[in-house]
Amino acid sequence: MNGISIIKICFQPGAKIESAVAQIAAGSQSILRIMPPGTQAPFILRYSASNVPILQLGLSSDRLTEADLNDIGLNFLRTQLATVQGAQVPAPYGGKARSIMVDLDLQALFSKGLSPTDVVNSLTAQNLILPAGDVKVGTTDYIVRTNASPLVLDQLNDIPIRQVNGATVHMRDVAFVHNGSPIQQNIVRLNGKRAALITVLKSTNASTLDIIKRVKETLPRIIANLPPPPPDVIPLLDQSIFVRAALQGVVKEAAIAAGLTALMILLFLGSWRSTIIVSISIPLSILVSIIILNMFGETLNTMTLGGLGLAVGILVDDATVEIENIHRNLGLGKEIEPAILDGAAQIAVPAFVSTLAICIVFVPVAFLSGAAKSLFTPLGMAVVFAMMASYLLSRTLVPTMVKFLLASEVDMYQQMEEGGHHNTANAGLIWRIHFRFNDSFERLRSRYHALLNWTLAHPKFTLGSFALFIAGTLCLIPFIGEDFFPQVDAGTFRLHVRAAPGTRIEEVEQVFAKVESTIREVIPPDELNTVLDDIGIPSGGFNLAFGDSSLTDVQDGEVIVSMKEDHRPTAEYRQKLRKVLRERFPDTVFYFQASDIVNQILNFGLPAPIDVQISGRQTLPNYEIAQKMRAEIAKIPGAVDVHVHQVLYAPQLLVNVDRTRAQNLGMTEANVASSMLFALSGSGTAQPNFWLNPQNGVNYIVQVQVPQHQLDSVDSLQRMPITSGSGAAAPQLLSNLATFQHGSSPAITNHYNVQPVFDVFATTEGRDLGGVEKKIDKIIEKYQKLAPPGASITVRGQVKSMRDSFVGLGLGMFFAVLLVYLLMVVNFQSWLDPFIILMALPGAACGILWMLFVTGTTFSVPSLMGAIMCVGVATANSILMVTFANDQRRAGMNAIQAASSAGFTRLRPVMMTALAMIIGMLPMSLGMGEGGEQNAPLGRAVIGGLLVATFTTLLIVPIFYSLLRKQEIKELHVEEIPE
Repeated sequence: MNGISIIKICFQPGAKIESAVAQIAAGSQSILRIMPPGTQAPFILRYSASNVPILQLGLSSDRLTEADLNDIGLNFLRTQLATVQGAQVPAPYGGKARSIMVDLDLQALFSKGLSPTDVVNSLTAQNLILPAGDVKVGTTDYIVRTNASPLVLDQLNDIPIRQVNGATVHMRDVAFVHNGSPIQQNIVRLNGKRAALITVLKSTNASTLDIIKRVKETLPRIIANLPPPPPDVIPLLDQSIFVRAALQGVVKEAAIAAGLTALMILLFLGSWRSTIIVSISIPLSILVSIIILNMFGETLNTMTLGGLGLAVGILVDDATVEIENIHRNLGLGKEIEPAILDGAAQIAVPAFVSTLAICIVFVPVAFLSGAAKSLFTPLGMAVVFAMMASYLLSRTLVPTMVKFLLASEVDMYQQMEEGGHHNTANAGLIWRIHFRFNDSFERLRSRYHALLNWTLAHPKFTLGSFALFIAGTLCLIPFIGEDFFPQVDAGTFRLHVRAAPGTRIEEVEQVFAKVESTIREVIPPDELNTVLDDIGIPSGGFNLAFGDSSLTDVQDGEVIVSMKEDHRPTAEYRQKLRKVLRERFPDTVFYFQASDIVNQILNFGLPAPIDVQISGRQTLPNYEIAQKMRAEIAKIPGAVDVHVHQVLYAPQLLVNVDRTRAQNLGMTEANVASSMLFALSGSGTAQPNFWLNPQNGVNYIVQVQVPQHQLDSVDSLQRMPITSGSGAAAPQLLSNLATFQHGSSPAITNHYNVQPVFDVFATTEGRDLGGVEKKIDKIIEKYQKLAPPGASITVRGQVKSMRDSFVGLGLGMFFAVLLVYLLMVVNFQSWLDPFIILMALPGAACGILWMLFVTGTTFSVPSLMGAIMCVGVATANSILMVTFANDQRRAGMNAIQAASSAGFTRLRPVMMTALAMIIGMLPMSLGMGEGGEQNAPLGRAVIGGLLVATFTTLLIVPIFYSLLRKQEIKELHVEEIPE
């Protein structure tokens, strides 16, 4: 990639990007003056992790050439798509960039005493796009135009170049001007056929679904206005299909969860009217949350919907606890209004504290950084807004609905309290099922009460057993891996292919054809959808800022494979292809890159999640270390696609100009360099010239270049004519001025913070990211000691983001528990009660570890988010227990009796709350549907934590209460208040 450079500048959090872009633009313009002649001003692009491809449009045709496809894509299709709100559309990939080619005849040039430089200078002077102005003649104002640029392309062949021996040499005498394209460096193949490709990227804060919808709505109109015959425009790799399926999956999970939760409430309460009251709070709370999210500029996506799905199990908490308490008061013989007022008042404060506790535990989200913060902050916001709305509804709407809907059931509850519910005349099917369930539940409650009394009588044995359980559970931690984010099967994969350095692009295309054939052998035809090859460097280099950052030269490219809906796991095919391709193509480098949106964002443009960087000024020693580390990392179980990004030894042909001899012949190094640049690379970069096509209004660049077939050997290169440009010296062949030498050169050079770096990239397969990274750390420690002075070895990529996020979540979790504790201290006016409440958390932690271990789920940001949620719910249930126990002690019971009574009385609401959350998380934990793997760890962590935390709340918390609350509560009566 000669002459092309990409600089990525990352800013600290909180930096003002707009000001930074302005300063960079000003700085780059001032530096431009000291850059080599011909250096173009940089294009400054604001880029974020979310700028990823969401849609690709393949352009193919049996009637159009590759140049036509590229021309239509660049000048007609792309210009219209760029107006779609939220879309970023780079130049087309593949095809041949349509240009006005000036094909030089080297032999004719030498015979006329000319060089490529003379042709370029003449073209620059004779082909201009300049206005002449206007002239006023009499009463008329005429627009004046010249024939500075010919209206007919063929007239460029008539441009005079120079007088030689009294005769004028025209362009047609030494070159041929025609519609064509420069040397092709980028080839796109769609299912084995040459094509062009337009990629649509998502800009920051834009909706993927909205962008793709607008693009598809605009396409028919754009195609209708294309020059005939229009190409076939085929949508490829449509990420909206995956996103829409993932969103539908989350919505379906939430709907199933809401239905199961409603059935559970119906079973516990027996009243369909109560179930309706509780169920209505779910959609209303979600609706309020969506409205507030919209006010904060958030969209409905897998994260926000995942948060709402996570909240479904909790949203019924406030309404369920209140309704259950109203039922209990009705059972005590109270009328409907006193029962509502007493029931609501009794749980108002503990419910508020519980809601705040659940909201506060999402404080750790603020400690995340980078892409993880952008992903999970909306999730936390969705839960918090829904919870606050749920509490407000339980204080207002729920009591009102109870008054109007449950008035007809008051007699039922009073008869149930008297023990006559089996003979109730108006008991329907639902009530009869509830009665049978209630009988079973009462037997369960009696057994639990007996067990609770036994544990209260034997606290040392119970707490000792619990301590052993905790110690045994902690031994599971080394066996639970670490991942930043779960791998998602999006039904596509990207295979990067790198042929031997220096391989011609025509040969690379043949390699890709064989690789594509191998892919079709491995993947059955009924599962394969499309195979897209993108080979080489995009035209002009501008697209490199948008596309694959792992390209090194024309021998690089990637194969993008999309599969049909009913396909086997793509991980199986990746594993098979790694083995087969390396056996068949031992000299070719293969590695897979992230294909789903989330992991592309988390990789932030890197080709792999693990990037081991060796930086320092001593190039060769550092490169040797990189190769040795690559060999050792490749041996780590679970590390795959290990490769060194940089190619240090690409074939090079060095032209050594004898400056003294050239000077004696009237030449300079500049004459040789410019003639070679124009002949080999074209004049388009150094001295751009344009011709306006009057038929379609498009400016096409005029490229002066020697056709490839004339320069097919070193000997033909030596016969290139060189002139001084002024005509004062006789023309010379390049062989008279220079000698040629074969050698090698780096194909690509990378820097990080100005220091040269070598990157060893690695991906994981079948093993957690953290496990592989720990092995890599040992290798780094070994080679850091062997590295030359000044060299440093660091790990970047997803690994670094994972470490930072885990540290942030750990600190956040600590502060969240501390805030919950302080909140309860304020509420209970005690330092001891909150400590007793928090004794449920060790059980929650044990449940989370066991669930992750049993299901083979790793520690990840989603599973840690589930752990955070579990902390809030477990704390909320313990608050109900301790609050009721304190009320019983105020009524005259001792600590043991109060703990026993609290467990017996609060068993139903605690189990209802826990079961609602567990049932609500069950569909999510199964990871069904497209993208279900994203939130499955979250659901599993919540279920595992609550399963054990519920037992801890019902058995361990009462023991701590009985041991730590033995002193009597002294009520402060009015007459005791001092005057």
